[in-house]
Amino acid sequence: MKNGVATVAQLAEFDEIIDVRSPLEFAEDHIPGAINCPVLNDEQRAEVGTLYKQVSPFEAKKLGAAYISANIAAHLRERFLDRPKGWKPLIACWRGGMRSGAMVTVFRSIGWNAQQLEGGYKAYRHMVVADLETLPPRFAWKVVAGATGSGKSRVLHHLAAAGAQVLDLEALACHKGSVLGVLPGAPQPSQKWFETGLRQALQGFDAARPVYVEAESRKIGKVHVPEALITAIRGGACRVVSASVPARVDFLLRDYDYFLADPEWLVQRLGGLKALRGGETIARWSELARAGNFRALVEELLTGHYDPLYAASQDRNYTGLATSREFATDDLSETGIAALAASILAADTQDAADATVTA
Repeated sequence: MKNGVATVAQLAEFDEIIDVRSPLEFAEDHIPGAINCPVLNDEQRAEVGTLYKQVSPFEAKKLGAAYISANIAAHLRERFLDRPKGWKPLIACWRGGMRSGAMVTVFRSIGWNAQQLEGGYKAYRHMVVADLETLPPRFAWKVVAGATGSGKSRVLHHLAAAGAQVLDLEALACHKGSVLGVLPGAPQPSQKWFETGLRQALQGFDAARPVYVEAESRKIGKVHVPEALITAIRGGACRVVSASVPARVDFLLRDYDYFLADPEWLVQRLGGLKALRGGETIARWSELARAGNFRALVEELLTGHYDPLYAASQDRNYTGLATSREFATDDLSETGIAALAASILAADTQDAADATVTA
């Protein structure tokens, strides 16, 4: 470690990570666990940037220094006066320049062993992108597949509760993975924050044990799964949940119960299927929604839209389906899904034991 400078490989060595970028920059993505103490807020950053381009760098630096000095003083007074002498913070800005350097200078003058992140957030982002290329192929992927409404996400939850390693892509994406997958009141993360979450999850897995994941499309709402990860998942061994249409309808009516409270919102979401299913079909589905005939609507959506698309997509993309193991059920209650997860885990545990004996 150079005096006053640390690299992204040393993140774990610090008591606290302080990101001094603006709130908008921080909200898009940041190092997990970092706190945001902007030395220029969003408005000040825009003002200084405009001055830099339209007047001169010198004038911009004077104004920026004034804002930065005042903001560091405020953070010091409001957030850090209780830190002990041995406190060791890491300070990060966009690329390890003036903003983080200013706070490091002040903190080190006080006597704290503050360090500046070399390369700043940009260096961290490079590490995330690189790791998302190299980490996915290290794991043996077990892909929970099955038609829409088969309770795959809930199966993952029960597998995780039983101690299995699980990558829950839909939870990280805050989306259920279809045109109707929007979660009310829960905006999706930025692509960068989604990838930060993926890297953090992958780093926590043991490569000696399988990782369970749901069969997903390349895009989950507005975010996309990185290429190396989707490629690795699509080559995984599939565990196919096979459930009847009535059982799936019952499950979806419970799982998407928030749609029932606002039929017009559901109608609006159905409009996104018009290009695929035509205006006449969407009009009929909209009328079913407005009439509260949700069971008929969900059954039509499954048989007339989701099932054909799912079958074509899975056959085309998931090579593991050729040697998949099927788990049939007509009980997609929470108890039934728990039993389904237990069956999948027991079968895979037995397969692993058999492989050890024959090795």
